Amino acid sequence: MSIPGESELESQSQSVFALNPEIEAEGDSDFDVISFKTVDQIEKSIVESPFRAIYQTNNFLLPQIVDVIDESKTVNLRPEYQRRSRWTTKQKSLLIESFLLNVPVPPIFLFEGDYARYEVMDGQQRLLTVREFFSNQFRLSSLTILGPLNGRTYATLPPRTKRTLDRASLSAIVLLKESRAALRDATSNRILELKKFVFERLNTGGKPLNAQEIRNAVFSGLFNDTIIRIARLPLFTKIWGIPPYDSDNPGMDYESPERKKNNLYKTLGDCQIVLRFFALRKQDAIKGSMRSILDKCMEENLNLDERQAENLVLRYYAVLNLANYIFDEVPFRLTPGSERPSESMYDAVMIATDGFLSRGSELVAAKEKIQAAYWSALDTPEKVEQFSGRANTANDIKARISKMTELFAAALQNA
Repeated sequence: MSIPGESELESQSQSVFALNPEIEAEGDSDFDVISFKTVDQIEKSIVESPFRAIYQTNNFLLPQIVDVIDESKTVNLRPEYQRRSRWTTKQKSLLIESFLLNVPVPPIFLFEGDYARYEVMDGQQRLLTVREFFSNQFRLSSLTILGPLNGRTYATLPPRTKRTLDRASLSAIVLLKESRAALRDATSNRILELKKFVFERLNTGGKPLNAQEIRNAVFSGLFNDTIIRIARLPLFTKIWGIPPYDSDNPGMDYESPERKKNNLYKTLGDCQIVLRFFALRKQDAIKGSMRSILDKCMEENLNLDERQAENLVLRYYAVLNLANYIFDEVPFRLTPGSERPSESMYDAVMIATDGFLSRGSELVAAKEKIQAAYWSALDTPEKVEQFSGRANTANDIKARISKMTELFAAALQNA
């Protein structure tokens, strides 16, 4: 996708914010947000401006947008990119009606990852709706002002109405790659600061993305894809009550009506559960809030290679399969007969199992002792409370993992 007016970049460039290495960052938020301590710091940052985010605004006719989206190497618009909940046909139809009535539509935001290659930061559903309607994939419905168009596809629109839609446009604000060139110390961490900061600000209106949805967008890459892959494993979906995947076709999976209704799937909660395992494996990484722990894990694995990714999948499956067997295919429960697994108990059991994976056959032989000790550790409301996850500081997380690890060790010793 070419950016109109690139030769006039300097005159059109805008400053969104400035980053200064001397400014301290706040902790325990989803991201390290720059915080100014004094007015002098603000003045210095604005004047010296060691880093300015550079963006450009462009208008695209709707048919042009369809062409751009279909160039899959140009725009990253994969369904898993932001969130899994999708617009209803009514919502899509109202957007098309807005274009026909010339009602202002909010701009989309793109991030230039490599020169002339873009990631959608905000506006995925608008782009998908335009492509789907121009491809005759849905019929207009629930229109109030243009009611006679209900039931029409793009191909069956009256000629003048179709021409009106063809002339409609959508604005795109592009955060340009030149922003990186303006950064004195353009490390990957500093570039991520830019992307995270802007992405967080873009999602302050409407229905905000949750923490994992933001991670999914900001830290897109092989590690993120690996997490999604693990969350598709039949054993994982069975344990967490997610409708299984019946096909390797991601489009079909994404459109699954049953899975779209599942809360864990809709919110990327399944991916966050997988991420928790990898984030908590190293005890020295458990510090700060759970959100900061998970963010750090995503960042540290940005450069994962194919071999490492495959090893993570194999390791996770081996640990999950063993834990599932030890607890008779109903793992991670806080009370006997409970239908819902506990995420905090999942943390403890999975990390303990991971630590003793090399002694898997011994764990299997001692599973009755492990189960007895497990339920003994949960035989009062006070004990259940300790594992419930309501107390979720780094020390609480470490304590639960330590308790479960000791329980496994004792069962093996007495086997």
